[in-house]
Amino acid sequence: MSAVFRREFKAFFTSPIGYFVLAVLFAFSGFFFTAYNLIGGSSSLTGVFANVFSIVLMLVLPILTMRLFSDEKRQRTDQALLTAPVSLTSIVLGKFFAALLIFALGSCIMLVYAVIISFQVSPDWVVILGNYVGMLLLGAMIISIGLFLSSLTESQLIAALGTFAVSFCLIMLDSLSSLFYGNEIINSVVSFLSVTQRYNDFTSGIISYDNIIFFLSIQILFIFLTVRVLDRKRWS
Repeated sequence: MSAVFRREFKAFFTSPIGYFVLAVLFAFSGFFFTAYNLIGGSSSLTGVFANVFSIVLMLVLPILTMRLFSDEKRQRTDQALLTAPVSLTSIVLGKFFAALLIFALGSCIMLVYAVIISFQVSPDWVVILGNYVGMLLLGAMIISIGLFLSSLTESQLIAALGTFAVSFCLIMLDSLSSLFYGNEIINSVVSFLSVTQRYNDFTSGIISYDNIIFFLSIQILFIFLTVRVLDRKRWS
């Protein structure tokens, strides 16, 4: 897995994608930090996290994941990768953790903002940590979805649009409950699957094991599905 991880991590910086993702994360988070905290005088980073969550994650992560397997297919290097002396799980995990590390590095700037605020006031570190952990878990979930969709097509554009569409539907799942008002079964299912409600718990500083397990389970599910797709292609 380590060889695939190093290969993929370096590949992000041999193309503009790695630089683009980091630049966008730094630029947007810096803009919101300046607007809410430096100019607005707020000591809370919740507004910064919320805007990065609603705008950047939905746009940046599909771009980050679109090339993971699609580019291999386009360049016809996927067969060499699949026949390499390494397990399919290691290949998938290597690519997954490489993309996750890029996202984590871009998100670390939020902790720098918290340190800057701490020179003036004492920030609520529990809330800041909850926001950061929640954003990483949500980002990892979207990365796992993008990884799976990238394994299905050689078109990077289709992979990116598919990741955006699936992520958008998951995040907007709460709106379905209003369409089935009074139906307790559907409302309970929507409430259980609601990504937004679980993420909002983190933004309030509530780090519960249920929510962590939920996000990790979705990641494991899509990583497993990606392995199955590659396994089918290996023997086809």
